Amino acid sequence: MRTITIAIAAVALTMSASCAGVKVPVATTAPAPAGASMWAEPADLKSRDLFYGPWGSQNAPDPKGVYTLVERKHTGVNLGLTVKDEQGREWSVKQPFPGGLDPEGPAEVAVSRLLSAVGYHQPPVYFLPAFTLKDDLGKTVEVGGRFRLKDASLKDAGSWKWEENPFVGTKPYQGLIVLLMMFNSTDLKNSNNTLYEHKNGDLIEQWYVARDIGSALGDTSPIAPRKNHPDSFEKVPFLLGVSNGKVDFAYSGWYRNLVRDRIAPEDVGWASELLGRLSDKQWADAFRAGGIAPADANRFIAKLKEKIDQGRSLGARAADRDRQ
Repeated sequence: MRTITIAIAAVALTMSASCAGVKVPVATTAPAPAGASMWAEPADLKSRDLFYGPWGSQNAPDPKGVYTLVERKHTGVNLGLTVKDEQGREWSVKQPFPGGLDPEGPAEVAVSRLLSAVGYHQPPVYFLPAFTLKDDLGKTVEVGGRFRLKDASLKDAGSWKWEENPFVGTKPYQGLIVLLMMFNSTDLKNSNNTLYEHKNGDLIEQWYVARDIGSALGDTSPIAPRKNHPDSFEKVPFLLGVSNGKVDFAYSGWYRNLVRDRIAPEDVGWASELLGRLSDKQWADAFRAGGIAPADANRFIAKLKEKIDQGRSLGARAADRDRQ
């Protein structure tokens, strides 16, 4: 069954190859609009909770609750549905596709926790291994997945483009791409990015968020890449070297325009230093939040720490050259 589903996915990807990538990003000298941001300095990083994440336990789904069906998802690879909980809160649930395709939900939650920990805006996402669904036919226990809360403080204002936004070329933008390369993120199409209008008191902020990030923690093959798969993740290198002052990544996906001849060693060092500040407990909590088994989590964490060491070393060598 997995062979059949992979073959179907491969055909679909091949047919869409001409439109799957993104253009080369172009930096602008214009300042970002007031209230717009992609990243905020994580001054309290050491104390951040990576199990419940930035939205806290108060916004988490109740694992014992009953969720009423609103509608089922009609597009995309993964199964999903919109539900309401007993408090009237609305959730978007991403479930694994039957037939052997790798589940994206665990990776999405774990990667979201790591990004938010180091300062990148993220919506409220959580993982439940199973949940009780109520529909017209009664109650059933469903396979769980990623639960994303529709919070009143966040308004979805559409997508934003990797190649054209106020932050192209800035350290947070470059650093975000480095981190996604660390996570072996493969589905970096623009429609997976969300521009949120975040209500903060009387202020309305614009958040540039890399949101649908579950295609990660596997390999970067352009055809049916593995996701949330430690064997594949461990086999893929991170950095290949530096050419003409820009970093060569071991990335083989559709979105090479984002990284080819664009990312400096200093950018890799900056992102690596940020992620390298996490404690062992925070690392474990991030993967526990995604429901990833401890043995697999330890393998992912070990590989990510290896990449961080490579990135720090590259950044340090670049800094030494600058001082000479």
